[in-house]
Amino acid sequence: MGRLCQTDGLTEDQTEILKAVRQFVDEQIIPVAQELEHADEYPTDIIEGLKELGVFGLTIPEEFGGLGESILTYALVVEEIARGWMSVSGVINTHFIVAYLLMQHGTDEQKQKYLPRMATGEVRGAFSMSEPGLGSDVSAVSTKGTKLDDGSYSITGQKMWLTNGGTSTPVALLTKTDEGNDSVYKNMTTFPVEKTPGFGETARGVTIPGKLDKMGYKGVETTEMILEDHKISADQILGGEPGKGFFQMMDGVEVGRVNVAARACGLARRGFELGIAYAQQRKTFGKIIAEHRAVLFRPADMATKVETAHTMMVRAARLKDAGGRVDVEAGMAKMLGSEFANEVVEDSFRIHGGYGYSKEYEIERLMREVKFMLIGEGTSDIQKMIIGRSLLKDYKLKS
Repeated sequence: MGRLCQTDGLTEDQTEILKAVRQFVDEQIIPVAQELEHADEYPTDIIEGLKELGVFGLTIPEEFGGLGESILTYALVVEEIARGWMSVSGVINTHFIVAYLLMQHGTDEQKQKYLPRMATGEVRGAFSMSEPGLGSDVSAVSTKGTKLDDGSYSITGQKMWLTNGGTSTPVALLTKTDEGNDSVYKNMTTFPVEKTPGFGETARGVTIPGKLDKMGYKGVETTEMILEDHKISADQILGGEPGKGFFQMMDGVEVGRVNVAARACGLARRGFELGIAYAQQRKTFGKIIAEHRAVLFRPADMATKVETAHTMMVRAARLKDAGGRVDVEAGMAKMLGSEFANEVVEDSFRIHGGYGYSKEYEIERLMREVKFMLIGEGTSDIQKMIIGRSLLKDYKLKS
């Protein structure tokens, strides 16, 4: 395994889980990832294998059929899976965020309704805040939930960038509900919208048009979601009380940023592995290229970045497990992880030379996949805004 990305203080259960996942990645994901990714084919057999390992219920409490593990365990599992194929970690991530939202904010009835089936992977979750006219500006959400005379709601709007949009059943959806508060952030409500897996009209008033074609992040489907007067009962409001959707989603996004940091760590580690291996195989001027100082320095820089990103990610996950907000720590881990992952993968690409541009080599896939890390769960610029504003509050000058 090498010396990189070792995590101190893990329990025996955590160690065994990671060992099992690492073996699964080496034996069941890495050998087929290239073929499936190039074909943009959904990794059905891989997902079935992850179900058997219990990954879909990793953090869901044992009372609902899950393993009851921590966010740290989950992040380390995601890191391992992303090392094999980043798209697979995306299938897990959105499912996990929906489960987290239900665990933290759902009513008892909502937990009983969804979590046991989510723990087995029988049903998988998706979530959506983004829309065609907005990115990270959540206050501009225009999808509207209008309260009807019978107490139910009618939802109309268009959502974008749903990972698992086709295969999911519950979709945690952020809407405006205008409950009369002065703040726009207190006029948002999250609904777990139920639909059937597939494309087209998947529920009355809910349409999933089809897969969006992407540069990378292939295999897993990314979709739009169109809602036209979709009627939903008030007991489907997450937590049972309207107006709390923004704060619920921000809690979930913090976990999502830890997840993206973990995915970036996995991609960076795989990029390092590929680069240092190729540097010991390729020969120029009579010796392997790793013996040329210009090449030798690259793995040193790459390994340092891999180790730093991993350490930041682990710290953010542990702080989130301890409770409370970790907007600064999660933002730092996501920003640093995504930027370093891009630099590490590009250095590996440079080590490969012309072969790195060939689709026969894995590094070509990583070059496309790693770009998603720069935008997923908010760009580095967004993270800097969040971090900077929090730091100004923490270090405010005393008059």
